[in-house]
Amino acid sequence: MLCHQFFPFKDTSMEESPRQKRLKTRENRSALQPEQDSQPPDHVQSEVVIESSEISRADTFSTCLTSTYTQSTQYEINSLGMFSVDFFRSNAKMMNYYTGFVDFAQFMLFYQCLGPCVNELCHQGSLLDPRDQLFMVLMKLRQAKEDVELSLFFKVSESTVSRIVVTWINFLYFQLKELDIWPSKEIIKEYMPSDFHRKFPNTRVILDATELPIQKPSDVNAQSATWSSYKHKNTLKAMIGCTPRGVVSFVSDAYGGSASDRQIIENSSLLNESVFDKGDSIMADRGIMVQDLFATNDVYVNTPTMLKGKSQLDPEEVVHDRRVASKRIHIERIIGLSKGFKILKKELPQSKLQLGSRIVFVCFAISNFRNCIVDKYA
Repeated sequence: MLCHQFFPFKDTSMEESPRQKRLKTRENRSALQPEQDSQPPDHVQSEVVIESSEISRADTFSTCLTSTYTQSTQYEINSLGMFSVDFFRSNAKMMNYYTGFVDFAQFMLFYQCLGPCVNELCHQGSLLDPRDQLFMVLMKLRQAKEDVELSLFFKVSESTVSRIVVTWINFLYFQLKELDIWPSKEIIKEYMPSDFHRKFPNTRVILDATELPIQKPSDVNAQSATWSSYKHKNTLKAMIGCTPRGVVSFVSDAYGGSASDRQIIENSSLLNESVFDKGDSIMADRGIMVQDLFATNDVYVNTPTMLKGKSQLDPEEVVHDRRVASKRIHIERIIGLSKGFKILKKELPQSKLQLGSRIVFVCFAISNFRNCIVDKYA
């Protein structure tokens, strides 16, 4: 009683809740509505009695139709669920997207160039056709697909994908190494663009370095060896060379990103006496300072002019540097197109680090199967 004296609360025990009010209103409305006639309206169809035999036949037909549709749907799902290179026979756009080849015919040309030993590759637990295995590996290189994604596409385990990729990378490396991509001086002169021949007739190769990112190693020494001061990340570095017509003619081994251009060339086959002839010329960037390495073989290294303490270059030197830059751009275009293989731009995992040199070589060697990008008048 004291509470009511000081705090006069409203007594709501006898009031109806909003929900009860709504229910009561609905009941009143239904009571006011007139009763419906027992006879159905004229526009309502009368019930039709169907014989039990007709119902049985209809049910049987419906069951058969549903079963047939389900089986066909499952067949479509199963057939589309597993990737195969045969799906892209007439789809050149997707073939180029997944493999880098212009169409299915070019893919088969590359496959046949590998020889009959493709059927003798040993990796356990794979029932995939060799063409589909190559297609899988090219998808890995071209689009940098993860192993788990490829396992979903091709209906195999993730470990099987890893074994197939490692086996085929090694196989492609040794098979493509059998091709002599270093052309003779006569062949280079025969296919050299006319303007290039007029300005730099003795050029045998255009050199430039490229780097691909890798995951940061856990070992401190490995971190130091692969750190690139140019890219500001851990990388692998390789030296690439092409002919004046734009054909990849040299791919060095890959080294840690801390290696200099000079160190890579010193450990390459370019210094062998049988590679260059006397009077040949190498075109390179000004950062590749290796003139002394090739001087003993009477090979000239053609690079842009260094200032060497001068405030500016002479007019003749400016013209020369512009000409060199206009021709040296070919190697940059080649490297850019080859990096259409996205595995060269995505961080290489530590599990694939030992394959780094072979991955670089395979990607650049496959790029030679495309059409020439340098015009014959360039």
